[in-house]
Amino acid sequence: VQLVESGGGLVWPGESLKLSCAASGIEFQVYDMRWFRQAPGKERELVAGISSGLSTNYADSVKGRFTISRDNAKNTVYLQMNSLLPEDTAVYYCNAYRMFTYWGRGTQVTVSS
Repeated sequence: VQLVESGGGLVWPGESLKLSCAASGIEFQVYDMRWFRQAPGKERELVAGISSGLSTNYADSVKGRFTISRDNAKNTVYLQMNSLLPEDTAVYYCNAYRMFTYWGRGTQVTVSS
């Protein structure tokens, strides 16, 4: 099983990024997919999730700014991040969950002026 994140980078406050997570080795369409993030010195936190039935949920801190989506034909989950803030700086991890849970290695997002 592999989850490979991409799309991170260094941006100015107010800018946007779109993260992608490509999955292989799992029956992607039956898994709930989630994005977590971990900032230095902080615990890993749930950012957004999308179920196999396409229900979504978001952390309060990102509601209205981030959008999670999935493309089952491409085995990929996305996180569109708009109006980025310095406090969004973190390593972002992709997570696949059903009976088992799998993690990607993460992609760094840095928001700084």
